[in-house]
Amino acid sequence: QVQLVESGGGLVQAGGSLRLSCAASGTIFSINAMGWYRQAPGKQREVVAAITRSGVTNYVDSVKGRFTISRDNAKNTVYLQMNSLKPEDTAVYYCKFWTGSSGDYWGQGTQVTVSS
Repeated sequence: QVQLVESGGGLVQAGGSLRLSCAASGTIFSINAMGWYRQAPGKQREVVAAITRSGVTNYVDSVKGRFTISRDNAKNTVYLQMNSLKPEDTAVYYCKFWTGSSGDYWGQGTQVTVSS
């Protein structure tokens, strides 16, 4: 069974940067959009950023200008470059792939902790 494998989380000071990666362990056909969600303790999971197959991106307002989502279609990989990190960005980050007929895929989550 194909899984999404995330990497790049960790502990960083406020103002620092991290780059998250999410790659499929096998071939997934017909990936439409890829995206990143996050869930902080006691809060609902929220979408952070998403990117379509053609490269159109969307961001939640709180990360605009600081985070950049990108994808490599040949490698079935999505990235999230996070700059100017704030303590309120602390959360478990999950990647998600949307497909037309194969259902949706979720990563296992990676912890991002931003210290003040």
